[in-house]
Amino acid sequence: MSEHPPRVRIYAENGHLLIRDGLSLTFYMRHPHAQVAQGVMHSLDAYLRAVEPNALGVYAGQEGCWQKLDDAGWTHIREELRRPRSANIHLADASTRENRYSFAYRGSTLKPLPWESDGSKLVSAVSFWLPTEFLEQHGPGRVRELALELAKPLPFCSGHAGLSFNCETDLLGVEREVHKLSFRNPGMDIPDPFLLSSDIGTRLKGVHWLNFLGQPVLGELGGAAALRARLHSPGTTVQELEGERAVITLGPQPEAGDTEQGRTLPAYRELARVLEPWLYRTESRHAHLEVPEHVRRWERRFLDEP
Repeated sequence: MSEHPPRVRIYAENGHLLIRDGLSLTFYMRHPHAQVAQGVMHSLDAYLRAVEPNALGVYAGQEGCWQKLDDAGWTHIREELRRPRSANIHLADASTRENRYSFAYRGSTLKPLPWESDGSKLVSAVSFWLPTEFLEQHGPGRVRELALELAKPLPFCSGHAGLSFNCETDLLGVEREVHKLSFRNPGMDIPDPFLLSSDIGTRLKGVHWLNFLGQPVLGELGGAAALRARLHSPGTTVQELEGERAVITLGPQPEAGDTEQGRTLPAYRELARVLEPWLYRTESRHAHLEVPEHVRRWERRFLDEP
């Protein structure tokens, strides 16, 4: 590793780690749970083989309390994945104070709730966390290899992998704090796949080290060859995958960037300009409310002048 990712450790008063540097690998699928559950199970098994033994130690129970992920817990999780209509699963680090590892999956029916008028933006979403120590120990090549292994059984419309501020943004004060950190390091994502699973549809969540494109966006771009011809930054590659899909890799390793040091990530900015018509933009769910300015600035961090 030629550049160490920024060390981020923000703790609550009780010692719980609220925000830490890490990696997130996320995939969005415009398919119902029944069609993706088996693929998600294969991806989870691949993740478990890659991480340290017993890295995941607890799961979120029905009452919202953490339950021990013992043999009975794993039986419950696999039964949940086999449910025919939907699933909502969150597995976390054996050390619930460290936020190193996580598996989160929301399997949707893709049918809108009675008070919703449109189900076209609903997706099933799955996300995996790794600590940056995994990147340092195994190298970026292994992280990329794992991302491709996780992606292979999933019928994704889009996906991404790279550095991130791993945190639970719904905890009080966390979103405000992480946005303060994020503008200095634009290459670090703020993961929130559950929130986006009801709104992202086939759009793309920004630009990352690894960018997975499926249909319809890849077809609308003219395919992998046409996309490759529009990208000229050194180190950027476009690899075709099975099923009319592709992965764009921005350099040999993930970069956080540092706007205070002038590291504005030109390869990321180039890709953002190419993908701009398909990038996700947060929309207010209430007509009388506006999207906060810091959210809009964050989403446009690679499009506006640094």
